[in-house]
Amino acid sequence: MGTLSDGKRIVVKIGSALLVDRATGKLRADWLRSLAQDVAWLKEQGKDIVLVSSGSIALGRGVLGLPATTLALEQSQAAAAVGQIRLARAYEEALEPHGITTAQVLVTLEDSADRRRYLNSRATMEQLLSLGAVPIVNENDTVATDEIRFGDNDRLAAQIAVTVGADQLILLSDVDGFYSANPNDDPAAIRYETVTTITPEIEAQAGDAGSGLSKGGMKTKLMAAKTATAAGCAMAISEGSPLRPLFALENGANATWFTAQSDPQTARKLWITAMKPRGSVTLDPGAVAAMSRGKSLLPAGVTAVQGPFARGDSISILTPDGHPIGYGLTRYSSHEAEIIKGRQSTEIEHLLGSPGRAALIHRDDLALS
Repeated sequence: MGTLSDGKRIVVKIGSALLVDRATGKLRADWLRSLAQDVAWLKEQGKDIVLVSSGSIALGRGVLGLPATTLALEQSQAAAAVGQIRLARAYEEALEPHGITTAQVLVTLEDSADRRRYLNSRATMEQLLSLGAVPIVNENDTVATDEIRFGDNDRLAAQIAVTVGADQLILLSDVDGFYSANPNDDPAAIRYETVTTITPEIEAQAGDAGSGLSKGGMKTKLMAAKTATAAGCAMAISEGSPLRPLFALENGANATWFTAQSDPQTARKLWITAMKPRGSVTLDPGAVAAMSRGKSLLPAGVTAVQGPFARGDSISILTPDGHPIGYGLTRYSSHEAEIIKGRQSTEIEHLLGSPGRAALIHRDDLALS
């Protein structure tokens, strides 16, 4: 069984039913303040925290007087537009007394499906975390449609965990774990403490969504677990309704932990290695030596470029004699790489006409042999 003390970068998903009172449609301010205490407690231990929060539609529908039933798409978008600003302000007001800076990050499915936008999201969140901020991530329901939306924030949370290289994902839910059957219907249902492998038998035991405010059921939670654990991220399902739910989880509250299949770094390198390279760069001896010490690849160390390739593509990395030593996701197209090869990073803006990233391939996007 896992514990939060094992995690270094933790993504926490908060469902609508936890944040918004079902009867009144208003924010559960006391609960949110207690969650802020938990976030501050974890950050004091040096952990990076990302919150994936539902609640914008639930908050907005109350303000607009919309019914607590399934909304039409345009009603959901209108409710999200009203609720998002309130949700962001609520998190800011809850975390600010702890000296924690918050950042709102709105995403759609396209942001993970398109590699360039995925890399942009990853770089932005990495920068926010390095500056000590807590990103508050939500699906951009204001513009998302049925064709491009994640559909539930369990899947979104798993995708965000993969994007930021988290080693733990916590789904705060209205249930205290994964059961062999619906415990409301079957008194003989048992809760799993740990799931090491998601087998077809485990998948068959998952039920459908049941809450009026939240969309996620056990099926979507298992989908999230499969995504997260394959990327080296352990996942827990725990009841979130008590005050200080993360502190309670660390101190023995009921939960189900899904075991990571590797670690995030190993999983990411396997993913990069599995991609078909679209081109290559040849390095000088100094760059080869620097990369062997875990450094990023800077343009100054590149002597030749073979393409064509686009930003975000996987490319082969070659030694001066043409021997492949690994692969990486490039932050520049082959045309741009040709212009900046052999040059200092401080020259990139002058050469390309706009500010660029210092590295051609960041060390987190490298898979060396």
